[in-house]
Amino acid sequence: MSKIDQQLFNAHEHALAKEFELCPTCGGELALKHSKNGSFVGCNNYPSCDYTRPLVQYESIDTEVIAGSQCPECGHEMAIKSGRFGIFIGCTNYPDCHHIEKSNQPNTEVKIPCPHCESGVMESRTSRYGKTFYSCSAYPKCKYIVNYPPIAQTCPDCGFGILVERKTASGHRLECPQKSCKYKQVI
Repeated sequence: MSKIDQQLFNAHEHALAKEFELCPTCGGELALKHSKNGSFVGCNNYPSCDYTRPLVQYESIDTEVIAGSQCPECGHEMAIKSGRFGIFIGCTNYPDCHHIEKSNQPNTEVKIPCPHCESGVMESRTSRYGKTFYSCSAYPKCKYIVNYPPIAQTCPDCGFGILVERKTASGHRLECPQKSCKYKQVI
């Protein structure tokens, strides 16, 4: 036990070496604060100064205008922007024009009619958590969704308009998305 360096436990020397960051608003000290939403850096003069910033600075890109591009709705230039769901291309006339370009992925999917309303088609969408699901294109009127890729086949048991393709540990199979129907077919 005599080999422990006592200088490691001298708190006074460590306190002198620590430098505090100053608040850009009032000049007070900044400290690490905690809330139910996570940790952040805030000013110690809290009631009189409400300066805060995130503990981790996320990388974000500045808006970059795409030369020679034109918004199809208002005619202004388009720009590469960074939003809460990632990078996207949108109009530079943002508050007045809300045009956003869709991804340029080729759409080779077969248009499968919605079995619920029969007026829309099933489209692939992504939730805010990154999960892919399939919903009707007539969304506000028809709220039908399935979590697995739809197949344009009617169910032989109940006659429902689509089947869904599921990948399980036992292999691929087609299932009826109706809860009351138990139809399953191994592919």
